[in-house]
Amino acid sequence: MRILAILLAVCVLAVGVLAGVHAAQEKGPRPSPAATASCDLRGGKTLTVNYSSPRAKGRKIFGALVPYGEVWRAGANEATTFVTDADLNVGGKTIPAGSYTLFTIPDKDKWTLIISKKTGEWGTPYPGADSDFARIDMTVSTLPSSLENFTIAFDKNSNGCIMRLDWETTRASIAIKL
Repeated sequence: MRILAILLAVCVLAVGVLAGVHAAQEKGPRPSPAATASCDLRGGKTLTVNYSSPRAKGRKIFGALVPYGEVWRAGANEATTFVTDADLNVGGKTIPAGSYTLFTIPDKDKWTLIISKKTGEWGTPYPGADSDFARIDMTVSTLPSSLENFTIAFDKNSNGCIMRLDWETTRASIAIKL
């Protein structure tokens, strides 16, 4: 009887492993792949943003899929992270070295960048204003042509870098310096 129980347990374990392998193979590539943007600051200091890059797929993005005036996670899948090993000045606000989560509030003519102290979120839940480290106005401009992939990138300048969030025909940007 004991051998039968052991044999049954081994069979159940084997079926579970095979099901897990099959599920992993079926998953395929993510529709919003992971992406990273970095800015090398003076003195070997860096700022890194990790995010997932959704695709427009013919959809109207801002003001529709991403509603105006509501908190947006600035990407897809896992929450967008903002990690710096230096104290920074982000749009005039001091942000100490550390790990944060980025959210935005898009509007037609003005965006707000939210740097949240709470990290490790997945999906859309915004932890609330009590977790905000800072809310900072961003500059909004129009791109010359429509961009299919949501992109976060940095443009290096003499003071640090400009972080830009580009998608559809919208660019939201903010200056970051040491």
